[in-house]
Amino acid sequence: MKFIVILLYFAVLLLIGALASRRVKTLSDFYVGGKNLGYWVVAFSSRASGESAWLYLGLTGLGAMLGLQAMWVVVGETLGVAIAWFFMARPFKRATDACGAMTVPDYLVSRFADWPRTARFLRYLSAAVLTIFVTIYVSAQIDATGIAFEAFLKSGYFRGALIGFGIVVIYTLSGGFVAVAWSDLFQGLVMLAGLLLLPIAALIVLRSGTNPTPLSAIFFGDLLPHTGDGWLSTATMIGYLAIGLGFLGSPQVFVRFMSIRDEQEILSGRWVAIVFTILTDGGAVLAGMCGRVLVEQIQPGVELFGEGNVLGKSGQLVLPVMVEQLFPAMIVGGYVAAVLAASMSTIDSLLVVASSAVTHDMIESSTTRKPTAGQLNWLSRGVTLALALVALGIAMGVAVLVPGRSVFWFVIFGFYGIAASFCPLTVLALFWPRYNAPGAVASMFTGFLSIPLFKFAVPHLPVVGPCFVRIEEMLPSFLLALAAGVVVTLLTSHKATDDNRPA
Repeated sequence: MKFIVILLYFAVLLLIGALASRRVKTLSDFYVGGKNLGYWVVAFSSRASGESAWLYLGLTGLGAMLGLQAMWVVVGETLGVAIAWFFMARPFKRATDACGAMTVPDYLVSRFADWPRTARFLRYLSAAVLTIFVTIYVSAQIDATGIAFEAFLKSGYFRGALIGFGIVVIYTLSGGFVAVAWSDLFQGLVMLAGLLLLPIAALIVLRSGTNPTPLSAIFFGDLLPHTGDGWLSTATMIGYLAIGLGFLGSPQVFVRFMSIRDEQEILSGRWVAIVFTILTDGGAVLAGMCGRVLVEQIQPGVELFGEGNVLGKSGQLVLPVMVEQLFPAMIVGGYVAAVLAASMSTIDSLLVVASSAVTHDMIESSTTRKPTAGQLNWLSRGVTLALALVALGIAMGVAVLVPGRSVFWFVIFGFYGIAASFCPLTVLALFWPRYNAPGAVASMFTGFLSIPLFKFAVPHLPVVGPCFVRIEEMLPSFLLALAAGVVVTLLTSHKATDDNRPA
């Protein structure tokens, strides 16, 4: 029965890809859906692609480990989504429509047109950064797909990763951005239903019977920082809140604002996006808390966390374990589909963004002899497939070399890399008219280099290292990139342009 539900899910995705392929006539159709999508599709697509597999496996695990403290992630994400939709979406849509942009690098070239040579370099730099971090991010999603198959169906990690990879590549290649957006709407509904049902079912089980579990046992953990931990507990809270910064300009999210029909659709879509974020993220944390208590009651005294234990490293197996305990096989199959939806809705979006960066921003923009529309369509599909295969190779390699990895932090590293490179730049480009092309290059370089710096080097520093481990990479990288952009802009503001020759 599980496999029947999963096959039906895959069949719907392939049908969406086939239907969407009829609407793909130009490169604009393939990459931004012809800029004619409604707010329901865009809102669900932006949130489904923004959440990824870490929502079902990573955030539920965080809820199981930390309890209420994990709610700071929900607060941070909700704030980030609200700022993006309420304050950034409309000016970004207006600016990209005015210059006819199909990609974020297109917008950057237009925004810094008075620095033609530097703007052209910025196009290639942004395309390269996108390609690198998107490939890492996609590989993390493929990894999560394999883990989901292994945990739910006992079918083997590599088989599951290959099946999920094959399905998402087929419908993405056939229908491009239209297929991605429509499938994300469907997959977003699956994700939402799963994360609403799971904590409700768990609470009913825990609170029923002759000896109901007290709410204090379910809602464990402290929401406020521990005064006895010094700065470490506060740093953890700040780090979780800072995850929301990743929605203030990440290309896989902001390309949705390009694709929406008009600004009026943004006004309606923002509430859909915010409610979706609160319900799914809050449901994931609550499900994790309930799952831990449920497992403790069923298997008292058992070791929960760590490699080889019941809930796995970082608690990432809490959802598969509790679903098996609560539901019949058919609904378990639905939860496999929901985890796959969380993963695939991000893979497809990222592949289209990375493919546009290589095809449009690197190849098409640098050739004097412009390819025909048909050649570009085939080229975009070939690049998409090539990037997908590279990501698959990385995922397979990581699975072999790092068997005790955490889904949450593998996904977050790729997400942070994209966000730190693009979000500070986008914020300054939209809201600071004085911001110039050298400042934008400085922002992107700084954000790009800061992620590995704060991930691998700074944590080893004496005294401050443990604090940065808790804060994670996003906040310090974002602030450094923001500061670099401001400083370099002020230092070069006496120049009106890099030179007066055409780029």
